Amino acid sequence: MSHHSWLLPEGIDEILPDQAWQLEQCRRELLDLYASWGYQLVIPPLIEYRDALLTRTDQALSLQTAALTDHESGRLLGVRADITPQTARIDAHQLQRDAPTRLCYVGSVFQARPGRLAGTRNPLQIGAELYGYAGIAADCEVLQLMLATLQQMGIEQVHLDLGHVGIYRALVAQAGLSSEQAADLFGVLQRKAATDLMRWLTEHHVVAPSRDMFLALVTLNGAVDVLDRARDCLRAAPPAVHAALDELAQLGEGLELPVHYDLAEARTYHYQTGLIFAAFVPGQGYEVARGGRCDQIGAAFGRARPATGFSADLKALLFLGSMQKVSLVDTILAPAETDPELEQQIATLRAAGHIVIQALPDQVGTPQEQGAQHKLSRTARGWVLTPVTDMQ
Repeated sequence: MSHHSWLLPEGIDEILPDQAWQLEQCRRELLDLYASWGYQLVIPPLIEYRDALLTRTDQALSLQTAALTDHESGRLLGVRADITPQTARIDAHQLQRDAPTRLCYVGSVFQARPGRLAGTRNPLQIGAELYGYAGIAADCEVLQLMLATLQQMGIEQVHLDLGHVGIYRALVAQAGLSSEQAADLFGVLQRKAATDLMRWLTEHHVVAPSRDMFLALVTLNGAVDVLDRARDCLRAAPPAVHAALDELAQLGEGLELPVHYDLAEARTYHYQTGLIFAAFVPGQGYEVARGGRCDQIGAAFGRARPATGFSADLKALLFLGSMQKVSLVDTILAPAETDPELEQQIATLRAAGHIVIQALPDQVGTPQEQGAQHKLSRTARGWVLTPVTDMQ
């Protein structure tokens, strides 16, 4: 065996005891938060048939999903890179409810290429999805739950980006562009280079007013006043665009944090269908949480219910946040003795929430190496707690 066998693959990390316990506490508290909002926990499998994991027309997800062959069936399996499609399958195929359904999840995912935040390929994805309601009230609820998640984690100075995929979709339809042309134009638009955009529009014979509205998208980003500018610049757009602007105004109304509107933000237009949002914090070039509407995600499972949700990497949130992690009271070391009174004392302390480690016969190492702050010592009054000193 190679002497490098202890090394992990690039982008794969492991969580050591102290941080693992903090992460578990965060997981429990966030799931309690989601439960208090009515979101039910689901636990999808880490591996399933690859085609079931690739329900979106998102090429990036396909590239991120690792594949292997099932020796039982011969079919191609996939290791999930995103839990969102799995929750859509559960809603559409397993639950089959007519009423709005609220689901939440937390679990490991594997991405064939490093993610943008911290370069990890095995995030611990946490998120929530609301199915079965097409109104903006669902988007507002999911956005508020995402912000409550960041607050729970002690993440401060959050900045919010808001966009609407429907604006780009409607302008593409009005201009009569093919799906191939829409994808090509999308790449140019995301670079926000007006010269390149003008060249593309000219080469593809896109004329006014569509040409002028695509050019305007590059400049339509900023504070809330950008929505008023957009209503003027896009006045020749279809009604769907003006409805989208109204939704953006409603979604951002009353938020007590900096909000940035970007009407050219459409990088998820391949699969998302409406409002999109992302949270940023100073010092991080990429979002720490993101979400939006994806009404067609359940279509592959026979039930394209309205859907909106958000997700984040819990490990990244722990790294960025200042959430107060409350540990158990302390760690107590008990001697390696067989004594009914000692055993009763250990049981009582553990029931009260203390960590009690019972030493093994003839073991080596100091109490400090085992993280003990106190030890159980035999006295004339029975077994009592005494502090561990530096000399021990």
